[in-house]
Amino acid sequence: MKWFLRVFLILITAGLIGILSIYLINNRVQSQSAAKIKDSINEIKPETPARVAIVLGAKVWENGEPSDALYDRIVTSVELHRAGRVRKILMSGDNPTENYDEPTAMKATAVRLGVPESDIVLDFAGRRTYDTCFRAKEIFEVRRAIVVTQKFHQARSLYLCNNLGVDSIGITADRRKYQGENYWAFREFFSTASAWFEMNFLPFAPVGGRKEPIVQ
Repeated sequence: MKWFLRVFLILITAGLIGILSIYLINNRVQSQSAAKIKDSINEIKPETPARVAIVLGAKVWENGEPSDALYDRIVTSVELHRAGRVRKILMSGDNPTENYDEPTAMKATAVRLGVPESDIVLDFAGRRTYDTCFRAKEIFEVRRAIVVTQKFHQARSLYLCNNLGVDSIGITADRRKYQGENYWAFREFFSTASAWFEMNFLPFAPVGGRKEPIVQ
């Protein structure tokens, strides 16, 4: 039984060290991003040239309509456009099959809400936040951005975009309570640590492609 107890104690110790490490990484990422997260358009000053809004993708229903979280991100980007804080909106999401297409659903909703099609750019390879930020810089040549997503997701998004070369601030898109948001927050705890390791030790290989500069 002694060997079993030793193994058990080693596993418990390793688990505690792992959780502590993840907590410290989350704390560091949160502290680096906190001052860059805005809760209102009024907190964002008009700039020349204007930043590009980057709208991060999320679930689209079978009927092609955006989920509540995604709809609120789109509405927030539309308000940024109306207020003159951005001129162009980069809508980045996943499009793994012909029947599932986040960017097209995002664009259709924004157009219905009054944004001209010419001011919307689609990124169909935004599989993950890392991809979106990498491609914003390398494919679309975005230098300065306003990242639009819910608050639970902002710190990681800004950490990735800023470290991948896009000078970014964020605006929170929370407009209601969302089903599953407690799970999102739990998952984000581990996703933030994963993003930190990818940035510092295990570079991720995003989808490349030809340059498509966003003209301001």
